[in-house]
Amino acid sequence: MKIRERDEARTLRREQGQSIKEIARAVGVSTSSVSRWVHDIELTAEQVDLLRARNPILNGQAKGARTRVARGRMRRLAAQAEGRAAARRGDPLHLAGCMLFWAEGSKSRNAVHFTNSDPEMVAFFARFIRRSFAPPQERMRVWCNLHADHAERQRAVEDHWLRTVDLPRSCLVKSTVNLHSRATRRRRTNMLPYGTCRLSVHSTAIVQHIYGAIQEYGGFDREAWLDCAPGAA
Repeated sequence: MKIRERDEARTLRREQGQSIKEIARAVGVSTSSVSRWVHDIELTAEQVDLLRARNPILNGQAKGARTRVARGRMRRLAAQAEGRAAARRGDPLHLAGCMLFWAEGSKSRNAVHFTNSDPEMVAFFARFIRRSFAPPQERMRVWCNLHADHAERQRAVEDHWLRTVDLPRSCLVKSTVNLHSRATRRRRTNMLPYGTCRLSVHSTAIVQHIYGAIQEYGGFDREAWLDCAPGAA
């Protein structure tokens, strides 16, 4: 092993924060050797920033990433502005659909997820989505959460929900069938004849429109909805 070269490489990495290629040129060895010698040395945040500043590729990638993030946020802001404008028009279906989503929907940044056990409520929400946004059918998905005693008639239950939202089986994702609970001794105490159904629409523009409308109807601002992760309130 090249002890002197290894020690010099580790010093350059630890004290000066040099890149693998810079160290290899300075010491006169291969980059693979340098990488092996210094892999355990953790750079400081300042050293990382200096490396990025000296590397035009990394610097360009970082700027590009920041630009993409900023553009995405601007698109979400524009969609929320459209939702606020729609709320000011006072359409009753739009109002009811947005309020229903506020109460029952899962809050994510790029998709609408609405789950319920009431077929009429799910059908109403589907009608709201179609009349307000007319999304392409291929962007809509149906997921069923079923009980163990639904297993023998799973297809019939799934077909019930598909009819409820007027979507073909191609829009159905794999259902979840829950096991019986020991606590209930194989009997369900909360009888849901069709389990629950989740209707999803994968569209940043639609969900951000709804967020903007909710804020307009409710008279408040919620910055977190621009960047919320799935499940965030």
